[in-house]
Amino acid sequence: MKLTVVGCSGSFPSAESACSSYLVEADGFRLLLDMGNGALGELQRHCGLYDLDAIFLSHLHADHCIDMCAYFVARYYRYDGGRCAPIPVYGPEGTEHRLTTAYADTPSASSMSEVFDFHTVKPSTFEVGPFTVHTERVAHPVEAYAVRVEHGGRSLTYSGDTGATPVLDELARDTDLFLCEAAFTHGKENIPDLHLNGREAGESAARAGARRLVLTHIPPWTDPEVNRADAREVYDGPVHVAAAGAVYEI
Repeated sequence: MKLTVVGCSGSFPSAESACSSYLVEADGFRLLLDMGNGALGELQRHCGLYDLDAIFLSHLHADHCIDMCAYFVARYYRYDGGRCAPIPVYGPEGTEHRLTTAYADTPSASSMSEVFDFHTVKPSTFEVGPFTVHTERVAHPVEAYAVRVEHGGRSLTYSGDTGATPVLDELARDTDLFLCEAAFTHGKENIPDLHLNGREAGESAARAGARRLVLTHIPPWTDPEVNRADAREVYDGPVHVAAAGAVYEI
């Protein structure tokens, strides 16, 4: 598998990065995890606008899904070649309604479903192209899911947005790459069931026995090097800070 960081800024885009969006590729299949603010523009640096095969939305906060509205425009109103066939979109219950409401002026109440084939995510295991996907609900104010993507004996686990929870540790058990949010700073923010800090991300990676940790969803006001140092205090494996355009072979 190949993981490309399309965007990794938390809460809102930074000067260096769009919000959360991660491209996972194997056997010519392209699965996008989240499409937050600014992600659609950055995505086109890495693949064609119509070359995605499936999309997974971890939850429905704007910094993880709002560019789906722009992607609707690109697919629905495409002139050359006509309207795109529906692409599978996996998201929490109410994803279609949320995107339709956010767009606010679709031609009809069902227009989104003409180009997006919506599937409701629950804790489960299912196949997406060549990938085996495992989803678990995590600790966040809205319905939110972490996801483990497996292919060819390798695995990637993406936390989405979450506070500390044993569910995440189990999902990331022995994963090859743990893409884990670290929005908060240890000793500064302390809001349960919202976000992790760098130390908590490191502790989760250590408990899970993850082979590599990549910290992501770090807001522009948070120092990523502090979070990396905090993670390294409790986790012995390699710790990276996600950056737009970074590529990881798994």
